Amino acid sequence: MILACQNISKAFGSEEILKDINFHIEANEKAAIVGINGAGKSTLLKIIMHEEPADAGSVILAKDKTIGYLAQYQDVSGHRTIFEEVLHAREDILAMEERLREMEAQMNRQAGAGLETLLTSYHKLSHEFEAVGGYTYQSEVNGVIRGLGFSEADFDKKMEALSGGQKTRVSLGKLLVTKPDVLLLDEPTNHLDIESIRWLENYLMNYKGAVIIVAHDRYFLDRVVTKVVEIFGRKSYVYQGNYTDFARKKAKVREDMLKAYYNQQREIKRQEEVIAKLKSFNREKSIKRAESREKLLDKVERLEKPVEENTELHIVLEPNIVSGTDVLSVQGLKKAYAPKTLFADLDFEIKRGERVALIGNNGTGKTTILKIINQLVEADAGSVTLGANVQIGYYDQEQQLLHEEKTIFDEIADAYPSLNHTKVRNVLASFLFTDDDVFKRIGDLSGGERGRVSLAKLMLSDANFLILDEPTNHLDITSKEILETALNRYTGTVFFVSHDRYFINRTATRILELTGQTLINYIGNYDYYLEKCEELTSVFVGGRAQQAAEASGGRPQRAGELSGGKARRAESGDGSVAADLADSSKAQTNGKADWQAKKAEQARVRKIEAALKRVEKRIAELEASIAAIDEDFVKPENVTNSAKLNELASEQESCRNELERCYEEWESLSMELEE
Repeated sequence: MILACQNISKAFGSEEILKDINFHIEANEKAAIVGINGAGKSTLLKIIMHEEPADAGSVILAKDKTIGYLAQYQDVSGHRTIFEEVLHAREDILAMEERLREMEAQMNRQAGAGLETLLTSYHKLSHEFEAVGGYTYQSEVNGVIRGLGFSEADFDKKMEALSGGQKTRVSLGKLLVTKPDVLLLDEPTNHLDIESIRWLENYLMNYKGAVIIVAHDRYFLDRVVTKVVEIFGRKSYVYQGNYTDFARKKAKVREDMLKAYYNQQREIKRQEEVIAKLKSFNREKSIKRAESREKLLDKVERLEKPVEENTELHIVLEPNIVSGTDVLSVQGLKKAYAPKTLFADLDFEIKRGERVALIGNNGTGKTTILKIINQLVEADAGSVTLGANVQIGYYDQEQQLLHEEKTIFDEIADAYPSLNHTKVRNVLASFLFTDDDVFKRIGDLSGGERGRVSLAKLMLSDANFLILDEPTNHLDITSKEILETALNRYTGTVFFVSHDRYFINRTATRILELTGQTLINYIGNYDYYLEKCEELTSVFVGGRAQQAAEASGGRPQRAGELSGGKARRAESGDGSVAADLADSSKAQTNGKADWQAKKAEQARVRKIEAALKRVEKRIAELEASIAAIDEDFVKPENVTNSAKLNELASEQESCRNELERCYEEWESLSMELEE
């Protein structure tokens, strides 16, 4: 074990964020911390780094182990270049190298014993220098900077001139080259393009240390992690496996928790009924048994009903009118920002019902293409033609179409004046804006909040052609899954830019890759793209890319996959098939025996329940008879008739004796049913 969190709790004011968080990380283990926005994931990382105090619990780091942390937001500045900033993270190596150079210079001025001493020190320091990567650190720094998406031309850019996303990438580079024993990464993929994310995946998979990642990138988590710690309802739940394993197991755990809750509720209700019944018998023995049961029931630890937190978006996308078959036609499109040409001579079409993903590295012009289609940027050449009855709904990743000075409520109400106050409130509530939240200024919102406002406007637009620029940025995993479902049910057409490969895989029916200033077409989802991108060879003729091959749809059959959806095993003659048949027969026999035992047990329970009902009915009859005899005792015609009174007393005694036996039988049957 290299790191452990034990019973971590944290509250801000009266709001409890984390409660008794427990998990541990082994050396070289790769783990994810997941949960909805606001669950406390980033807070937990800060507690681990001692940047935020825990209210209770402790964080234990193994002796002599180092830990490094990439926060979600970085404020790196100064006059160093990108290369100098990342290189400076290895101050230990730089200091050792400088000391070696000084010692080399001193050797020219030393002789005899002094030189011998100096040489001994020099050789010792040289070995240390080599052990910490002193002879490779510059190439490692180079590789990390390039891997994170910076070109060689970027190496000399000053830190003060970088964007927030670029600064985060530099900070990540600094952290990676220091190689701590434990890496804490808060949303490391947020500012990376697909190529850089894939580089980071491979880097972390081969990293000689433990890694803890907070991320909403499910494809990234699937590739990297082998353990998932979920923060849900303030508590922690640990699952072995990657994200897909976690999602499957989580559903089963939630189902089991709900089943356990309802089973306990049924048992509590039954015990309360038994207690009430015992008390109603009004006999000392039964009352004592009832009190004993009450004490046991009070000691039962009541399970909380597992409920999904009220944090799910409610997105319903549906076009108002149906567009023509031809939705978009782009011919000869070109755009340059001197001296760089983003793309030239682009041709592509989109048909009704398609969901097309536009992918490519940062800076290739993906967002620019969307802006040209939406007439927000003018093309240098080429044409953009919309089909008949096409109505565009545009989601802008920078939310520049929102009005900074307006409130959230006014942003929606002004865009859709036909909506009344209640309807606007309901729409905003479905996007998690409730109470006074609706009166926040757009200019004061976080990136995630702005994104939700833009999605709300998109949902209300009734558009039949959705153009989305990084729609999953700032969304938590649950919200991404809801958006995926909404887009897959959408009967219109979708054209989107995204670096979220899981999202692309779930939604895209076609992929356009913008590379080398041109487009390559893949008819399939992201998994299909990965299979085919290396097989497809681009032959450049006159500056235009022509595909050597293009799949017409569907994924090729892999080894072991047969048509008709049935797998067939090759018989090797080693008896394996016969063994399988024997195993199958044995399993069927065991299954039949289990089924018969279950049916027998169900029959026994039904028999006991029927006996209980008969006894309860007889108890009611006897109690009614005893009460009726009490009334007969005081009737005028019986008061002076001693023979009648003796008869009534004898009859009542007989009823009481039978009633006592029924009470005993009822308690016995109840206990048998409990067992």
